[in-house]
Amino acid sequence: MNHPQEASKFVANDARMHWHDKALWFVREKRDLASKGIPEWEKLREYAHVIKTHTMSKLDYYLEEFEKNALAKGIEVHWAKDAQEHNEIVYNILKNNNVKKLVKSKSMLTEECHLNPYLEQRGVEVIDTDLGERIVQLRQETPSHIVLPAIHLKKEDVAQTFHTFLNTDANNADPTYLTRAARESLRKEFLTADAGLTGVNFAIAQTGGIVVCTNEGNADMGASLPKLHIASMGIEKVIPRLEDLSVFTRLLARSATGQPITSYTSHFHGAVEGGKMHIVIVDNKRTPFLQSEKYKQSLNCIRCGACMNTCPVYRRSGGHSYGYVIPGPIGSTLGAFRNASEHKTLPFACSLCASCSNVCPSKIDLHKQLYAHRQDLGMAKLIDTKKAVAMKMTSWLMQHPMLFDIAGKVARKVVPLLPNFILYSKSNVWGKYREMPKMPKNSFKELYEKKRQEN
Repeated sequence: MNHPQEASKFVANDARMHWHDKALWFVREKRDLASKGIPEWEKLREYAHVIKTHTMSKLDYYLEEFEKNALAKGIEVHWAKDAQEHNEIVYNILKNNNVKKLVKSKSMLTEECHLNPYLEQRGVEVIDTDLGERIVQLRQETPSHIVLPAIHLKKEDVAQTFHTFLNTDANNADPTYLTRAARESLRKEFLTADAGLTGVNFAIAQTGGIVVCTNEGNADMGASLPKLHIASMGIEKVIPRLEDLSVFTRLLARSATGQPITSYTSHFHGAVEGGKMHIVIVDNKRTPFLQSEKYKQSLNCIRCGACMNTCPVYRRSGGHSYGYVIPGPIGSTLGAFRNASEHKTLPFACSLCASCSNVCPSKIDLHKQLYAHRQDLGMAKLIDTKKAVAMKMTSWLMQHPMLFDIAGKVARKVVPLLPNFILYSKSNVWGKYREMPKMPKNSFKELYEKKRQEN
């Protein structure tokens, strides 16, 4: 997957790029307002960082404690080492309970495991019930954002999709009309489903229960109406105590959408009356992060999407350009760590502005990780030859201050004289979407020295 190539397809539609950028920045601004309403916001972020870091350092202990307490509540617990095993476990549970239709709430883990096509190939009908997920499912697309799955679409696109699949008025793009049509369609699916599957926002070791946060109530419907509830969770979702949950619920919604709290923060500590509840705990290449000093903080992520809403690259290139189940800064570090050769362009989809790290509710050092990935890719010789040569030449030049000063003087005098066909040739990829700035008469170093002498 080549991020620059895929991003170029997104930015080719200039109007779309700008409204996508504006829509996400609006969410970022809501996050800022919400965070400023809590005087102890930075303390909460620090608490979240400490709790998650501590939990990851004793992950085996807390997972075993969670399993013990979940089993005591009559919940069946399964362990999956990878995506294939996760899918097999889920399918076998469904098969043993004669499930033909599964209603599913939003779960990035099941996206990561490609559960939907796996089940559909085996005769199970899968209905995504989160509105954004349902839209992209009907369009046979993947989510472009972990909280706002259909943020890449305009309401007119949704109107056409619903017209095709739900027989709505193709010319009516009113959000209320479209939402009611989706609700009417999904209500029938909930009432006829044989099982419900949810993700897990937090798994509490102390109680053996899970917490699911939604704004639409679809997870509650899926977990309550059918008699079978399956919850899929990554190993990193566990937290030690019930009192720790309050830290994360105060941070999650504010960071994600600027809300004080999600509309539904639902606790599941057992099956519905006369029903069954299963929890599938998945590793799928998470354990190696724990062994890495540079990248283990990635497991502290609570999947709020704040890093995406603030990232200038993500906002202007769209989630699908990343080619990884989770886009944006967190997806770039996860993808590059798990498969460096396949996702080698993602660490460069970053301006190193550090905005992602500044808004992360659990204080993950995202920009530092992306910078570290670049070094790792260089050592592994996975960087494009032109880029590698240019970086090596620049590095050499900057290690020789006198030559660097001379090169700067020459550039300030020569570059303005060069014709555009040389400046903006095919070999200058940088200049494809940029204009060369006006060259200053003096360098910063010269101005600083002059100022120092004057003082």
